[in-house]
Order: sequence, then structure tokens, then C-alpha cells
Amino acid sequence: MYDVIVIGCGPGGYAAAIRTSQLGGKVAVVEAGDIGGTCVSRGCIPSKVWLKATAILGMIRRSEEFGIKASSGEIDFKAIVERKNTVAGEIRMGMEALLQNNKVDLLRGRAVLKNAREITIDGKPSETKNIILATGSSLDIPDIPGLRDAIMTTDDALDMTRAPFAVLVWGEAGALEVEMAALLNGLGSKVFLVTPSPRILPMEDHDTSQRLAQAFREQGIQVITRSNLEAVKKSKKRFEAMISGRKEQTLEIEKVLIAARKPNLDGLGLKQVGVRQNEDGSVQVDEKLQTSVKGIFAIGDITGGWMNSHAASSMGVTAAENAMGQTNEFPFHLIPRVLWTTPQVGAVGMTEEEAEKKGFDVDIGDFPYPINGLAMSYGEVDGSVKVVSDAATEEILGIHIVGANATELVGEAVMALQLECTTDELAHTIRPHPTFSEGMMDAGRDSAGWALYLPRK
Repeated sequence: MYDVIVIGCGPGGYAAAIRTSQLGGKVAVVEAGDIGGTCVSRGCIPSKVWLKATAILGMIRRSEEFGIKASSGEIDFKAIVERKNTVAGEIRMGMEALLQNNKVDLLRGRAVLKNAREITIDGKPSETKNIILATGSSLDIPDIPGLRDAIMTTDDALDMTRAPFAVLVWGEAGALEVEMAALLNGLGSKVFLVTPSPRILPMEDHDTSQRLAQAFREQGIQVITRSNLEAVKKSKKRFEAMISGRKEQTLEIEKVLIAARKPNLDGLGLKQVGVRQNEDGSVQVDEKLQTSVKGIFAIGDITGGWMNSHAASSMGVTAAENAMGQTNEFPFHLIPRVLWTTPQVGAVGMTEEEAEKKGFDVDIGDFPYPINGLAMSYGEVDGSVKVVSDAATEEILGIHIVGANATELVGEAVMALQLECTTDELAHTIRPHPTFSEGMMDAGRDSAGWALYLPRK
């Protein structure tokens, strides 16, 4: 009998299996598809290869600003796809080797729950003391008339051999839709980002949404909010997208990109064993990541929320530790959110709006990128660092970064919240100069009321 069986070997299941082994448990991980899940093969990693390519292309097009005369850049789509596949393959191979190194049994097949201590894998039973569910998510295609003929999924986008003439990116304008809009625009497509939401990134701080939307418009992306995609119709040459909202309009497009996702739970046997689900279909878990059934834990995308692979990995560690007898609570408030757009986005903790709704006397510190020396040197002056804090205690409640290197800087913001850092402590840190990280310190100083490099308020 196993101590733990993990179902799903994406980032979360992989981390859970290895952590269980480190704690002395006998563990197996069940996987019906590729090791690494969506993240490695069809998500995080492949998309970053593509976004790096568009970033390099953007640098080439701006090279004369720095005295470098280069060609405008020709895109070799086949080479990008080959690089994406090579990187993903190397990561999968490394993951499998580490599972073997940690004496984790990799069981191939599709798992179904029978009870809290037994599963079947392609019909063959296996017993265990604990189960960790980590089956990830899959594409959620909306039922829109005519969509099937024009659809382009995120999977399709990561294997494209040319950039479509015009693409309508449809959905809630969350992280996936926004990042795909940036990618396609960088490759030369005309992009319409259409959403029923009142703003892009509706779950992020309002200032973050506003800054990125403005940057998108300057880059040529047409952002259309408070609107619905009613139907897609075939035209003589391409397709017509029928949009309703503040004004009805018809957009000529070649593709409609869909990025929405839903938890992978079909056929898993949740109802049979009594695992409760939330209204949106995700698995209900407590602060220790245990489901309504003792001994069954759930992590990652199937629990809903932000659906980030780094959240799944961290949840995997907590679930494994608790399955092995510990009683750790998972810090949901410390999950960072990142976007590899131009400019980048990184955020953690409460937005200004959330903090106000929770009754805090909110204080805001802000330091704009145009004043940062390195941002000026690099010509990357779009953005700012925003610190949300409790005026009464000076404790930092959230940090929101829009700008170059935001995806790296937010790691520091996570640490600040984890250590319950105050604005005064952040203000008194020492940073190398010139770096983007100085913006964190300067935003802390603005919160503390003594910004050195901003006009007096």
C-alpha cells in the first residue's frame, strides 16, 4: 500500500510526489498524458518561448534608438515551434529523471476514485492511505454560433506556422487572454481584445488594468470592454464577428482565440466518493487543502482561483506535508500573479479596492518607472510600482508592479508580505543602482511619506 497516490503529474502533482518521497513516504503518481501537464507542453513554458521571440523582435525594431542599425526582423515560425518543442521535451525528460531519483513510481493510465483509500488505473486497483488530486485544467470552449469554424485555441496558437491577419481574443480578459493578445500583436496580427468585463484584468488592481490597457492601445491592440461576442459568420474572404454592447459592431477577422479553462474532473469519480465541489465546478478544499473527504487532498487548477502553475506547485508541497501528518495551512494570499506582456505585470496580495472593502484605512505608495534610472537607460519607462498598506500599522497588504522585470520583482514582493513587512522597513532597504528593484524601495518611501525622488505632496 502506498502512503500517497498523486493523480496527475503536472507541476502540482510532480511537486507533491517528490515532497512526499522526501518525507519518507511510499508514493506513486498517475499520469495519462505527458509529464509536466499543460504548463510544460501547452502553457507556461511554450508561451514564454513565443513571447521571448516577440520581445527580441521588438528590440530589433527599436535598435536604432540605441545606435544599432539592424534589419526589421523576419519571423521563422517553424524555428520557434521547434525551439518550443525542444525546451518542453528537455523539461519533461528532466522531470521523469527526478521522479526516478526520488523513487516515485510513475504509473501510466487514467485513474478513477473508488473510495478514500483506493483508486483504479485503467481498471486495475491500487490502495493508498492518502490521495492528492492534481488533474489540472483543459480548454473551455463557449457555445457561440459559428465559433467552431473560426476558433483558434491557445494550443493552436503555440503551433502556428503564420500569424493570422486579424484575431478577436474573446473571454474575461484575464491573464491568458491578455497574454495571448500581446503575443499575437507582437507577431503582426491585428488584435481585438473583446470582453464582457468592464476592464481588462478585472481581478487585478484598477491602476494595473488601466496602465496595461493604455499600453495595449498604444501598441495597436483594440480593447473593447462591456461587450459580447454574439456570433461568428463566414464572409467572402474571412469571418465576421458580431459584437454587442455599448455599440453593435461587426469585425472582420480570420480567427477567434479562446483561452478560457475549466477543471479536469470528468470521469474522476468525485461524486461516488463524496468530494464536494464549488458552484463553478472546482473542488472544494479547506485551508489545509483537504477536500470534504478525509485523506483526499486537491491542488492546482481543479481548485479554481487563479489557475497558476506556481500556485499548484506550492499547493503540492503543502498537500504532501499534510498527507504525511503535518498540519500546515496554505497561504492563498501569497500567490503571485504575473504576465509577460509589454510592459510586464507582477502582483501579490490585496488590490486597493479589496483592502478598502475589508475595512482597512488604506495608504498608497507609488513610484513611476519614468523616474527610474535603469528604465530610462533601457528605454522601458512604461509602468510603476504600487504599494497598498494599512495606514494604522504600516503593514503591506499588496504590491502591484507594471513595467520591465515585473515578473521577477514580484518575488521580492511575495517575501515582503510573507514576512509581514512594513512600509518603513521596505523604505529602509538598500538596493543596487541602477536597477528596477529601486522602484520597490522608492514606492515604500512614498508610502512612508518621504519619497526622495518625487515632488513633495
